[in-house]
Amino acid sequence: MKFVIRPWHIISLAGYIVERNFPYRNIIVVNKSDEPVKLEVPVFEESWIQDHRDLGLEIIPVSDEDNFLKLYKLAHADLQNELNI
Repeated sequence: MKFVIRPWHIISLAGYIVERNFPYRNIIVVNKSDEPVKLEVPVFEESWIQDHRDLGLEIIPVSDEDNFLKLYKLAHADLQNELNI
């Protein structure tokens, strides 16, 4: 299955991580380009992260120790700052 992330948007993929041994509980995806980008979901393995970074997306893995809301707000603020430039 594929998702499309619109230009200058941010999404969370927590519900689409299906590997029980996956080291992250969530992934934040930020598209800072002017083009929509297709994402492969669900996420099965760590190589997904680099594959999608290679597409120009900012990928922020969220581990159990991380504060998801803080990371999401930081990524969102960074995206907004780039839009205002």
